[in-house]
Amino acid sequence: MRDSAADKETPTGAVEEPTLFPLPPPLPPAPRPIPSDPRRGLRLREANRGQLAWGPVDVDSMLPQDHPARAIWAVVDRLDLSDLYVPIEACEGLAGAPAIDPKILLALWIYASSDGESSAREIWRLTTMHTAYRWICGGVDIGYHTISDFRSEQVEVIDALITQVLALLLQQDLVDLHRVAQDGTRVRASAGASSFRRGQTLDTLMAEAREHLATVQRDALNPELTARQAAARRRGAEDRLARVEAAIAQIPGVAAVKARSGAKDKAVRVSTTDPEARVMKMGDGGFRPAYNVQFATTTDRARVIVGVQVSNCGNDQGLSTPMLEEVERRTGQRPAELLVDGGYNGHEAIEDAAAEGTTCYTPLPTPRSGDMRDPHAPRASDSAAVADWRTRMGTDDAKAIYRQRAATAETVNADAKTHRGLNAFGVRGHPKVQTSAALFVLTYNILRLITLTG
Repeated sequence: MRDSAADKETPTGAVEEPTLFPLPPPLPPAPRPIPSDPRRGLRLREANRGQLAWGPVDVDSMLPQDHPARAIWAVVDRLDLSDLYVPIEACEGLAGAPAIDPKILLALWIYASSDGESSAREIWRLTTMHTAYRWICGGVDIGYHTISDFRSEQVEVIDALITQVLALLLQQDLVDLHRVAQDGTRVRASAGASSFRRGQTLDTLMAEAREHLATVQRDALNPELTARQAAARRRGAEDRLARVEAAIAQIPGVAAVKARSGAKDKAVRVSTTDPEARVMKMGDGGFRPAYNVQFATTTDRARVIVGVQVSNCGNDQGLSTPMLEEVERRTGQRPAELLVDGGYNGHEAIEDAAAEGTTCYTPLPTPRSGDMRDPHAPRASDSAAVADWRTRMGTDDAKAIYRQRAATAETVNADAKTHRGLNAFGVRGHPKVQTSAALFVLTYNILRLITLTG
């Protein structure tokens, strides 16, 4: 039995076992070397985002029941989309992959426009990341080119859908077409100021583009180039030549406009990037390539857009006449009253409107210096319609009516640029620009329909 008295306690309180002979004092522990990589030798659970994970995903439950995407889908589901399904060739009994439901593509663009997004590439990115966009897709994988091509190819369909939505509003007596306000806004074109070239320069560029295309066609026989590379180079050369040809074709029209307007700068310049764009004075006073987008909006509680047109004319003179025709084409009715600002008040436009039963409310031009005549008094050269306009705009009732224009039309322009992404066009050419403007109108009216019907 071990003698407890012989046991010794260590400084830590532990009992030291007896030994047969004395031991040397213990050596201090060697310091642990600090490795160059502090993680070396450690067992860690590191992030591995490339691994596959399985689990139930219910996209429908991820989107709130009162989300705007659901309301937009419900409206789109009520529309007649027959024209979108006619071109589809994928049918039962035929080989090939099924086509993407065009209703998904339409709802994607409408929701994106309501969200202020106008880039097809960004919409494609959101379909993989954003819950609302994923909900609209419903598990259907959609590529960027499919989204982009849909907007470019459905010019007539989108235009017809605006008329359909207006018909829904009119059927429910939600719109009063008695009084309409028209206003325009300049929207930045997808072209740089440096792309505008004179006629002589365009002729030189034409010769260079043709020579370049001939060189590309000869190089296509080079065995070092793949068929895909040769085709891409040929498409690029052909596109360059087509844009220069389109720019040259615009020269006579631009020259005629300059001659009529009496512009000091007689030089004719056309863009090789977007030949149909024109340099216009913008809202900030600067001059940039742009399009003139016109909207006609009802002044009633509904405040819906009943007409949209895109022009490359820098001023609004004479644009009220085609807009009245546009409103009648879409709604089957002609407004009894039209409110426009001073840029539209040409005598011919006033006379044309009066001939069709529409009364114009537009301010009189500022009298020239030294002209002491009463601006509201009819002139000897005035027609009956112009004389009535002068007299009418001098009354308090007409001034009160005209004040509704800014509260109506200008709010639509502000909504387009501030909230719906229509501050600059991402497409080129009048047809595609017109489609982008029409897509905004379709979105705006659908949102108004949702608001008015609850």
